Amino acid sequence: MADSSSSSNNSSSSLRDLTHTAASQLVHWREPKKSGAAFGLSLLVLVSLATLSVISVLSYLLLACLCVTITFRVYKSVIQAVQKSNEGHPFRSLLERDISVSSESVRQLADQFLIHLNWFSNQTRRLLLVEDLVDSLKLAAVTWVMTYVGAVFNGVTILILADIIFFTTPLIYQKKKAQIDHHVEAVRLKLEETLQSLQDKLPGAVKKSKVE
Repeated sequence: MADSSSSSNNSSSSLRDLTHTAASQLVHWREPKKSGAAFGLSLLVLVSLATLSVISVLSYLLLACLCVTITFRVYKSVIQAVQKSNEGHPFRSLLERDISVSSESVRQLADQFLIHLNWFSNQTRRLLLVEDLVDSLKLAAVTWVMTYVGAVFNGVTILILADIIFFTTPLIYQKKKAQIDHHVEAVRLKLEETLQSLQDKLPGAVKKSKVE
């Protein structure tokens, strides 16, 4: 039983590492063609959602996919008929590939979801019930700012901006790494000093222990 649990944990860890590596390669443009395709497709879908309904976007995507696959299938069939070859179905390798989801994969995803759900529940309770006054004030400040953001942008617009930032920030950071690190460190120190000063002045604030 212990061996099974250990194997499940190792598989879950390897799955997380693989996902993290794939995402890192995309956003850092290790393979420009794949990154460009992912960026362009995600941006196209989000812009489409900003102007069309979800049903329309899904229908257009499926229609475009069918147009490509049907055209390619007919083209290969004509070529085979002209050349009198017997290559078979052009998508045979994809049709024969096993894409079924195993119970082990579902169990790993469920375990990961449960871990994140429990963390979110604990953090929400801690912040809403003011376990730490400074952290709760941070949340209040963020939500107050978000009310103004929501008044200016809708959800899809924010997702479009997030998608652009997600793919462009790593490139900018690589070119301006030294300058950005210097400014970020200065802002972090200033913020820590301000929060520490605020925490010292607030009566009844729960101070965090420095002992790990």
